[in-house]
Amino acid sequence: MIGKNNANSLFVFAISAFFSSLVVAGEVGDESFSPYVDNKGNISFPQAFRTSMTHLGSWFVPDGGASGFHDVYTEKESVEAFRKTGEFPDGATIIKELRASDKGDYTTGKDVSHSTSGLKQWFVMIKDTKGRFADNALWGDGWGWALFKPDHKERNVAANYKSDCLGCHVPAKQSDWIYIEGYPILAQ
Repeated sequence: MIGKNNANSLFVFAISAFFSSLVVAGEVGDESFSPYVDNKGNISFPQAFRTSMTHLGSWFVPDGGASGFHDVYTEKESVEAFRKTGEFPDGATIIKELRASDKGDYTTGKDVSHSTSGLKQWFVMIKDTKGRFADNALWGDGWGWALFKPDHKERNVAANYKSDCLGCHVPAKQSDWIYIEGYPILAQ
């Protein structure tokens, strides 16, 4: 029969071992890597990013399927790390929100464009310096890649980053697939 102290010690040891195994096995899927990635590499939509993250900058695309305003966000800590090292840190999140646009005449000029409440889609990238999900078609070239639509924020609609995402980023290959020239905050 196990004494009370031995039973308590055994219980504490078992709980410690369980949580230690989660940390060792769970470097991915735990919030120290990214709160938006589970242990299989599934990327979830960052719900409150507009108020919890830093706005990096905006792009305006006047025509085509991607027309409108592209507002880009990341964590404050990722901005600080980039300023120090010139690279996004492991686990950094990049979110590009595409909004429809409209234009009108204002006191500042004619045909002034502005974003509207019409959301088109979100692109989400998670920096992965360790190649954690080599068997997942949405991870590679140092990033996890995702595409979310307004009517399906609960699931990533991209199937393969090479065919669904990478093509638009080829001109930015030398800057880690990110168009950093549009984000002057990274250099301040």
